Amino acid sequence: MSIYQKVVLIVLAALASQPVFARDTRHNFPIDEAMSASAAREQLDPEIKFFFGTQKHPKVVKRFGEWGTNKKTNAFGKDDKVACEWAFLSAMLSLQDRVRTEGGNAVVDIKSNYRSKESSSNETYECAAGAFVAGVALKGTVVQIRP
Repeated sequence: MSIYQKVVLIVLAALASQPVFARDTRHNFPIDEAMSASAAREQLDPEIKFFFGTQKHPKVVKRFGEWGTNKKTNAFGKDDKVACEWAFLSAMLSLQDRVRTEGGNAVVDIKSNYRSKESSSNETYECAAGAFVAGVALKGTVVQIRP
């Protein structure tokens, strides 16, 4: 190996270890766009209802408790929004599974819970996207609502 090749390898190794590759960009993306994506329409049960932030919902007849989910997805080479929508869907599917387990039919007061810091919105969810991973953390109350 020539001295030139050694120098190039050292420079590349130094660049690869820089924190510039460890970004953690926080986004707020529209809930309605993520919920209307084809994957969400195909996988989320229309019989289970989801209400974000302070959205109006039918009367709650039984509460089963508050549950959280923190889902990650591979973001390498993906647009942040695309990766975040996958993580959002995964988090929603986790909440859906909890509704089924508890015997409810809805989740109310859904809010983002990034690094245990809650943020409530009727229109957007929070996602953290990095060079390799995107993640969505949600928290909501599983309930039985009147049909």
